[in-house]
Amino acid sequence: MSAEPARHIDEAAFRSLVRAKWTVSLILTVLILAIYFGFILVLAFAKDLLTTKIGTHLTLGLPVGLGVILSACVLTGIYVYWANRTYDASVRDIIRSMKGK
Repeated sequence: MSAEPARHIDEAAFRSLVRAKWTVSLILTVLILAIYFGFILVLAFAKDLLTTKIGTHLTLGLPVGLGVILSACVLTGIYVYWANRTYDASVRDIIRSMKGK
């Protein structure tokens, strides 16, 4: 009965990858939470600001609310771009280094 040789990952590269993922994830999470809570705080304490008319039938609340929604899409896109370009390449490098050992 032959045992398959143990495969070890490059621990430093793996730790660096995990740290990078957490850093990017936390930065983007803090940004979206600041945007959402900022909007909610404006709604709660300065509602008059969002009811300011910027046109005949349009108030400031509509484009600001749309901006909150679009910011979530943009931040998600930033994460996906980073993951596809950097994270996935790093995972492939770690896997290659495991196969080479």
